[in-house]
Amino acid sequence: MIIIKTSKGDIQLQLHDENAPTTAENFRAYLRDGFYNGTIFHRVIPGFMIQGGGMTSDMSQKATRENIKNEAKTAKPNKRGTISMARTSDPHSATAQFFINVVDNSFLNFTAENAQGFGYCVFGEVVEGMEIVDEIAKVATGNQKGHSDVPLEEVLIHEICEV
Repeated sequence: MIIIKTSKGDIQLQLHDENAPTTAENFRAYLRDGFYNGTIFHRVIPGFMIQGGGMTSDMSQKATRENIKNEAKTAKPNKRGTISMARTSDPHSATAQFFINVVDNSFLNFTAENAQGFGYCVFGEVVEGMEIVDEIAKVATGNQKGHSDVPLEEVLIHEICEV
């Protein structure tokens, strides 16, 4: 089990090692290094998702490892409570940032091996603490340092650890 300890409370995850082994191991490598400690949920869109795992309180992006291969083709669907890797328009650009779906987001699922259809890789799911995810999804947001949908009240990730 994985615990995301936030300023709003704890979120417990079960990773999907069987469907997204590279992605799950990538996430574990970052948490073992303490990479996520002191980062924030920097993008919150109600009715969609909450995103974190790469920005500090001052909206500085942390340096990451190399990109990983997108495993969305074998991953489970982007349903409410699943955790997926964030990425750029390049399907294979995920590093450390992740998001938790607050609703079913089927449009993020794999449909084809091309830039438009590759989707976003689900690598785990919330097994306890979905009420914390929902609480985070309700925070007021605004613009900060060129980013939109930034919580006006900091939502800190104290630590992500494996138990």
